[in-house]
Amino acid sequence: MAAPPWMTTLLLLFSALAQPVCSGIFKRQDTATWPEPPCEMYYPWGPRRDSICPDITAYVCASEGHTYKNECFFCIDRWEFGYHIQFIKYGKCD
Repeated sequence: MAAPPWMTTLLLLFSALAQPVCSGIFKRQDTATWPEPPCEMYYPWGPRRDSICPDITAYVCASEGHTYKNECFFCIDRWEFGYHIQFIKYGKCD
């Protein structure tokens, strides 16, 4: 038994749209265009001046060649040791 015409049309439409939609979802992101981390949100506050960084792996490369686990750890080190530590890029240092 043959498929009804509407089902064939729907199948052709979905197969035509699958490539552009999926290629946009799985496209590699260009991290060079991402903005610098918003460090103000990670600065310690309160009487003990402690900060808790999330356990997320999203590497940040800094000017001293150190790779931080995520932007929170980068920002805390920058706050503690000075603004000479500059953001280079997202990802591991080469």
